[in-house]
Amino acid sequence: MLHRGNLRRVVGASTIALLIAALMAFYLADIADAGPTRCQQHRLDARERAAVVTGEGQRVLVIGDSWSVGLGQDDLSRSWAARLPGEVHVRGFSGSGFSAGASGCGRVSFHDRAPTAVGVRPRLVVVEGGLNDFDQPVRAIDRGFRNLMADLAGQHVVIVGPATAPLRARAVPRVDDRLAVLADRYGVPYVRTSDLDLDYLDDRLHLTEDGHREFGDAVAERLAGVTPTRPVLVAH
Repeated sequence: MLHRGNLRRVVGASTIALLIAALMAFYLADIADAGPTRCQQHRLDARERAAVVTGEGQRVLVIGDSWSVGLGQDDLSRSWAARLPGEVHVRGFSGSGFSAGASGCGRVSFHDRAPTAVGVRPRLVVVEGGLNDFDQPVRAIDRGFRNLMADLAGQHVVIVGPATAPLRARAVPRVDDRLAVLADRYGVPYVRTSDLDLDYLDDRLHLTEDGHREFGDAVAERLAGVTPTRPVLVAH
C-alpha cells in the first residue's frame, strides 16, 4: 500500500511523463509539417538533377555543388551544366566542395561522391566548385583535392574554379589561387571563372536563370580552349 507522500510523487511523475509525451508529439508533428530538412532537401535535389541527362555526343560528367544542381531555380534541368556540349550527366550536391568539411550534410565532398559518379563512364569529367571551401583551411582543400585526383585516375579531367559570388567574394581569390596550384601539381587544366560578371539571386550566392546561362556558356567556351588530361599521381 502506497504512502500518501509516495502516491503524490507517483502521480506527479506520471503527469510529467504525459506532458513530455504530449510535447514530443506536437514537436514531431511540427517537423512533419515543416517538410524535409536542409540536408534532406539537398539529397532530393541531387537525385532529381542526376535523373536529367541533357544533350548528345561524348559523355560528360559534371561533379559539383549547388550551382551544378541548379539550387534556386524552378527547373533544375536548366542549371549551367546543361549548356555544355555532349551528353551531360550531373552529380552535384548543394553545399559540397573539395574539402570534407565544406558541407555539414555528411560525406558528400567531391571525393566522397566521385567513385560512384564515374559509373556513368564519361569521356570527360568536369569538376566545378570552390565557393563552399571559402572557410576551409588549405590543408583540408589539399587533402580533398588529392583524394579526388586519385578517384579520377584514368579519367580526362578539367577543374572549373569558383566565380566571384558577392556573398563570398573576399574568400574567392584564396580558394581560386589554391585550386590553380593544385591543378597544376596534378597536371590537369584549370579554368578560372572569377572574372565573370554574373547575375545573382537575392542571396548573393546562387545564380539566376540568366546567370546559369551566362556561366554555362562561358565555361563551355573556355573548356574548348583546353585539353583535358588524366591526373598525375603525386607521391606524399
